Amino acid sequence: MHELSLVQGLLRQLERLAVENEAGRVLKVKVEIGPRSGIVIDSFRFGFEVLAAEHELCRQAELEVVSPEQNSRCSDCGFLAEGQVPALSAVCPECGTGGMMPEGGDQLVLLQVEMV
Repeated sequence: MHELSLVQGLLRQLERLAVENEAGRVLKVKVEIGPRSGIVIDSFRFGFEVLAAEHELCRQAELEVVSPEQNSRCSDCGFLAEGQVPALSAVCPECGTGGMMPEGGDQLVLLQVEMV
């Protein structure tokens, strides 16, 4: 389960941010996990609960996960279809070619941290 190693990396990042901002406790962490990231959100949440409990800094932290919609873009005309995952050989609604491809959605991004 690679989610645990991702959570470990997140906790290291939170520790660095706390030191930089002279904070003693993390209250809330908001992350964005893309639908094509390969991350199982429930496993990530579980890993955060388990590993954060072992860190004084993050023991009480609340985790919020945002999962954006998947977009697709036509490789021929550049049309962006927001919130649409294309079927194989999907036809572009703008130019009529079969060039719709998934775009993005593979991210894990730290969006916001609340600390005191």
